Amino acid sequence: MKITYNSQRPDLVIPEYGRSIHKMVEHCMSLEDKEERNTCARAIIKIMGNYFPHLRDVEDYNHKLWDHLHVMSNFEMDVDSPYPKPSEETFREKPRPVNYPDGNIKLGHYGKTIEQIINTVAEEKDEEKRKELSVSVANLMKRTYVVWNQNTVRDEVIANDLKKMSNGKLFVENPEEELASTKEVMQLMGVNKNPRQNKGRKRSGGRKGPRKKRN
Repeated sequence: MKITYNSQRPDLVIPEYGRSIHKMVEHCMSLEDKEERNTCARAIIKIMGNYFPHLRDVEDYNHKLWDHLHVMSNFEMDVDSPYPKPSEETFREKPRPVNYPDGNIKLGHYGKTIEQIINTVAEEKDEEKRKELSVSVANLMKRTYVVWNQNTVRDEVIANDLKKMSNGKLFVENPEEELASTKEVMQLMGVNKNPRQNKGRKRSGGRKGPRKKRN
């Protein structure tokens, strides 16, 4: 018996459907009678749908299956599809390049979102409201700082960073009094400040007292 390896077989157009579906498509294309091809194509579509049952409620799901059928046939299958036959150019053209955001973040551990929030709050004209929002932003920065560094977080550092990132427009006058405590922030986030604090505790059902040496 001769063994045929996948590396010796033609590449699969849509690997997600496997080689069996591709062989079915080849068989369907080999049928001379169009009615037989239509019946075969509809049967293949049902089998293809069984591969991804969780997507059956997705809008235009059947449309996508018929499109995939044409793609696997290299757009050469002549069947009566309930949907317009897709053009080869639509699937061959390269996707447009994604424009990545540029610009340097002043303090990377806070992220771009917080920097954008700071810029928005800094434009607030109402002084009292701006002060109130400054404290809220500082608390948000403190939470982000805790995620970045769980060991220490000082309120004056958060206040200085806020002032620096806002070019002096936002500030917290009494950070130690106005900001939430580090303990409160960690409890809110479910962060254990000292992961070793449970070390040495006796486990329930464990051996009590010192172990006896074996003879």
